[in-house]
Amino acid sequence: MSTASPPRILVVDDDPTVAEVVVRYLERDGHTVESVGDGAEALRRALADPPDLLVLDLMLPGMDGLQVCKKLRERWPVPVIMLTALGEEIDRVVGLETGADDYVTKPFSPRELALRVQSVLRRARGALVTSGTGVLRDGDLLVDVGAHEVRLGEREITLTAREFDLLAHLMRNPRQAFSRAALLDQVWGWSFGDTSTVTVHVRRLREKIEPDPAAPRRIVTVWGVGYRYEPVDDAPTTEDS
Repeated sequence: MSTASPPRILVVDDDPTVAEVVVRYLERDGHTVESVGDGAEALRRALADPPDLLVLDLMLPGMDGLQVCKKLRERWPVPVIMLTALGEEIDRVVGLETGADDYVTKPFSPRELALRVQSVLRRARGALVTSGTGVLRDGDLLVDVGAHEVRLGEREITLTAREFDLLAHLMRNPRQAFSRAALLDQVWGWSFGDTSTVTVHVRRLREKIEPDPAAPRRIVTVWGVGYRYEPVDDAPTTEDS
């Protein structure tokens, strides 16, 4: 993803009116935007020439947004913002668990969506908590911030940009308890929003780095507060490079 050229965004929505409004707002922010109306075509284009971000409607003819997101995640870690109707919590949670980085509920403010796009792009480019270089180590868990790589023993762990930022933030602040609202502010950069986003991302991280996600050793729940990172080593290290 080059920082020299405008971010390329693929908008996928079968409602021409919604797509037109979203494209107009994103182009106003300086993005290069393309729009398609069905999931199969979106997946074909995204795999042939990956954009910097997808704005992806959940309900699409033929292949729906969840299928597109899942198949895309198997091949390429493109950031995805899911558009969901009705605000049903199950749709939001399933979308996040499938690999979406964020979601916006219809009907939505185009300006809010544009701000969410900026936030996701910022994190995908490593401009906030993952800025700079350095390696975070805790036992067999290694997070290389500069390379944006995570290894557990000899195995490389694939994380989305949000998952990576959340893990790095928690590891940089071991044994410090964070509320979900604090993590939403410090990792997502949102002063408002649904804290279930944090809950879903913590669950996904546990599934990837914990031997037993049901009894986590590293990312532990602090009842009545939120979460903290509990090192398996007494003294986790941060190595600057």
